[in-house]
Amino acid sequence: MPKLIKKIAVTGYKSYELGIFKENDIKVDYIKKAFKKKLIGLTEEGLEWVILSGQLGVELWTAQSVLEMQVEGHDIRLGVIPPFENQESRWSDEAKMIYEEICSAADFSQPLYKGDYKAPYQFRARDQWIIDKTDGCLLLLDEENPASVGYFEKEAQKAAKRKNYPILLITPFDLDEIIQEAQMDKWD
Repeated sequence: MPKLIKKIAVTGYKSYELGIFKENDIKVDYIKKAFKKKLIGLTEEGLEWVILSGQLGVELWTAQSVLEMQVEGHDIRLGVIPPFENQESRWSDEAKMIYEEICSAADFSQPLYKGDYKAPYQFRARDQWIIDKTDGCLLLLDEENPASVGYFEKEAQKAAKRKNYPILLITPFDLDEIIQEAQMDKWD
């Protein structure tokens, strides 16, 4: 019997890893739709929390989708756990603004470590903490090109071997399906 996922970790590619450099890129809409579709299905099965670290790209877009779901009446909460304070300090002004809006709208937001970036151990600790606090994860992942998502995925695989920790994926195939659905909607 599949495990009930009440708290799910979400991560995926950073925007630049997908070749996305503007928030109004149509690809962002498709990615948000894919996550929203999956998360709505999971809320219907008992999902209560989406936990992420608020990094650029998939995580911020998913956070926006969760906040949209809340406005639409879905009973879902958002937790943002950055690895350290001021993770957004080197981001563009637009990205900083989006991040700050998400953190202030989140149901819970607190950095794992006080102070600014110190060393890579903070990212490993973030991944481990999030895996320990969640019942499974949802990743946007092309297994042939894991990029930075691969680090989280490796830790999630270890957790899956230790305990029942489902790893759910949104793949390039899933995104193609969302694009096809959107194109069909235009024709109707």
